[in-house]
Amino acid sequence: MKERWTTVTADSGAKQDTRFDAWVAGGNIAFISPEAEAAYRRRATMLRDAVQMKKAPERVPVCPAVGALPLTWAGLSWKDAMHDYEKMIPVWEKFYDEIHFDTADGPITVPPGGVFDLLDYKLYRWAGKQLGENQEFQYVEDEYMKDDEYQDLIDDPTGYFLTRYFPRVFGKLGAFQGLPNFPIATEYLLLFSTLMPFANPELMGAFSVMEAGAKELARYFSVLMRISSGLQAKGFPGFSGGASKMPFDLVGDTLRGTRGIFMDLFRRPDAVLEACERMTPFAVKGALAGSNMSGNPMVIFPLHKGADSFMSDELFRKFYWPTMRKVIVALINEGVVPLLFAEGGYNKRLKDICDLPKGKVIWWMDGTDMAQAKATVGQTQCLMGNVPSTILCTGTPDDVKDYCKNLIRIAGKDGGFILSTGASLGGTKIENARALMDVAKEYTSIY
Repeated sequence: MKERWTTVTADSGAKQDTRFDAWVAGGNIAFISPEAEAAYRRRATMLRDAVQMKKAPERVPVCPAVGALPLTWAGLSWKDAMHDYEKMIPVWEKFYDEIHFDTADGPITVPPGGVFDLLDYKLYRWAGKQLGENQEFQYVEDEYMKDDEYQDLIDDPTGYFLTRYFPRVFGKLGAFQGLPNFPIATEYLLLFSTLMPFANPELMGAFSVMEAGAKELARYFSVLMRISSGLQAKGFPGFSGGASKMPFDLVGDTLRGTRGIFMDLFRRPDAVLEACERMTPFAVKGALAGSNMSGNPMVIFPLHKGADSFMSDELFRKFYWPTMRKVIVALINEGVVPLLFAEGGYNKRLKDICDLPKGKVIWWMDGTDMAQAKATVGQTQCLMGNVPSTILCTGTPDDVKDYCKNLIRIAGKDGGFILSTGASLGGTKIENARALMDVAKEYTSIY
């Protein structure tokens, strides 16, 4: 692996400063007023201070994962939101007009049903198709890569995804199985094997479906951009500038499924390790592309299979952490801030994940003990989280405030903390969502 992906370079801090400077300045944003511009820069500066840990921010930033709360709050069904995308624009605007969090999430958690319909997407069930009109989408886990196909993935990841994975998860792209195996020589006698597959009408039809899906996705994406730019214009920075997955999760979530990957750890461990190494550049490049396009230095990684409940310390250190650290270091060296969403508990991982330079990543904790986290990884890395859904969905505003005050006392001392949800605000009482913001404004004596 390249040295720049194993060792933090001397100029990584300068590169991070450059990205943060541009993001905080918001030079490309058409603010609706001078007041909105000032609010944007104040909020972005609080986040920067929390992340870099050079000084405490003026107060604890509040950046919950909004999820689909704006839908339920406005009474917009999942089916309508997933197909008539423009209906989400006034919903998200009104939500943030009512609750002034320090960042604004667009409706990225509401996927484009029109794209799913066109491609006959097998990875999800969604509203208006297999589910009721007001049911949230559901992931369909399976072994989309067979256990004897590791070498094919390792030899050619792009070719594998195009000719094996895509036909299995997109019902309308079965003809992609007939794509030629690139790279291939293109001298005259070998042109037949290069070009003849494209004469297949079924393959051409699959490309047409792909084009239609891309156009539908562009329609959806344009709505996301309108919402994002509109919220930024009102003074709300976006919290994440892109997303990617860690190498082990690319193999375990995306390809093999939970049962498959954990059987593989014992039946074919060397293949798993090699596959994770092959996925590492793709995880890095995907995150970097998102940050470069959005101008936001923070990129989210949902960490699905690394939690305490999924694997032992020994397995974590062998299979999950090594390539995860390479991804993190590679992005740090580009000035990008990995936003690591540690789903579940990471109580057994805290000492291992301290092996990173100060002020370069965010650890978004879900079920991790925040006192332990602050005493370990929180000494050098920004912590975020971990208000539980149980309190947000069933408690009172006073319950939420009491929990948050205690959380700020534990994790917020001297800065390096962002108040957020452990999961998302989905299902939360609207008065409890307001309480999150209110407590941070009321409770600033911790500094």
